Amino acid sequence: MRVLAVDTATPCGSLAVAGPGGVLAEVRLVAGGGHSGWVLPAAQAVLVGLGLEAGALDLFAVTIGPGSFTGLRVGLGTVQGLAVASGRPCVGLSTLDVMALSAAGSAGTIVALINAFRGEVYSGVYDSTGTLRGERRVGPLARTLEGLPAGAAFVGEVALASRDVIRGSVPDAVFPDEGRFLAASLGLAALRLAAEGRTVAPSALRPLYLRDAGIRKTQGP
Repeated sequence: MRVLAVDTATPCGSLAVAGPGGVLAEVRLVAGGGHSGWVLPAAQAVLVGLGLEAGALDLFAVTIGPGSFTGLRVGLGTVQGLAVASGRPCVGLSTLDVMALSAAGSAGTIVALINAFRGEVYSGVYDSTGTLRGERRVGPLARTLEGLPAGAAFVGEVALASRDVIRGSVPDAVFPDEGRFLAASLGLAALRLAAEGRTVAPSALRPLYLRDAGIRKTQGP
């Protein structure tokens, strides 16, 4: 089984093809201007480089959020379109969950962080295997750090940018070099879920925001 995995939830976008032998190819891109222009050309280039036709893909996977409103729509729309066209199933996973899985084994507690803007972060706290403890949340970083054990691992761009703040609240915090580019980890996780029969139709994929998209309708004149 081969899967095409797409992550466009944050500025660190990526695309990967994975199979039973592991990750076959990966594209990484920090897209300050958005992801819509590169995803499909990257998918085509990866398949050509692997000598595969689109029909050789058995599964499509995508991060469903939280993350950028526009970025999530790009990833979901791309994967849904490709899956519908090829008649293949999908797997959608939380961005935070994939971040934690990418750092599995790095510490007894893993904390995934994504910039939620407005002075807040999206967060999830996980055990050493990347299994979620409690609920995914959105709120100030200081509140997220309360009560975390010494030696916890922090992943994601927010973690790297806030190392000093985190170290001031969590003694011996560690910062694994994972959690930025997620497509490879997403693809491997999707293969495991597919082997368990845990796939969905393309139409069943939905974004996970944790809060509203910050868009309001205005009244007409």
